[in-house]
Amino acid sequence: MTLQIRSNLTQIHSGDLAIDAYLAIPETDQKVPAIVVIQEIFGVNAHIRNVCDRIAKLGYVAIAPAIYQRLAPRYETGYSEADVKQGRIYKEQTKVDELLSDIQAAIDYVKTLPQVEPDRIGCIGFCFGGHVAYLAATLPDIKATASFYGAGIPNWSPGGGTATIERTAEIKGKLYAFFGADDASIPPEHVEAIRSALDRHSIEHQVFVYPKAGHGFFCEARSSYAPEAAKAAWQQVQQLFDESL
Repeated sequence: MTLQIRSNLTQIHSGDLAIDAYLAIPETDQKVPAIVVIQEIFGVNAHIRNVCDRIAKLGYVAIAPAIYQRLAPRYETGYSEADVKQGRIYKEQTKVDELLSDIQAAIDYVKTLPQVEPDRIGCIGFCFGGHVAYLAATLPDIKATASFYGAGIPNWSPGGGTATIERTAEIKGKLYAFFGADDASIPPEHVEAIRSALDRHSIEHQVFVYPKAGHGFFCEARSSYAPEAAKAAWQQVQQLFDESL
């Protein structure tokens, strides 16, 4: 059943920093889980807002914090080569502790909403947000994580230091990871390293690799959009959240 929703821009607070966020809420009398939606390098743009709306129509509160707030307030762009270049510049300036603080701020915010069951929180992220979602999975509140084509997990971490994969043991809930077999940004050995780390640390997980799908395959606005892979992945996301939240 698809629910009616209402959406608006709001602000959350990470320390002294006010962060813009997009919020989508289903029209229901029941308390529901909440999902933190983590943007690509392109900001909280139309694609990310659409993901929030789709999640809300399934019966979850969805919130997308602007994780580039410190660097470029209200940053939102498309998918041109220039957009990719600028988005990557901002990505390289992010730091793990700030990203996790901002995501925790989003979690703390939705917990105050009367519609939300405060102990039923998940997250989903795409592109750079897929990498950040892997980090967010280490937060105690996150019960389920969907990480879409997060590059660099085995060999990089925002702000430098120990690679994100080394934090795998800290993941608290279930994690689903989604990749395209033709993703030039994520070599097969990186996918296998992630799978091995999740196995080694006994994290409940599934790793999905879709043939003939590249980076950004879930986004309808990108030239790499792969409808069949996107549909299959969305079904798995729904299963993850339905079973875990």
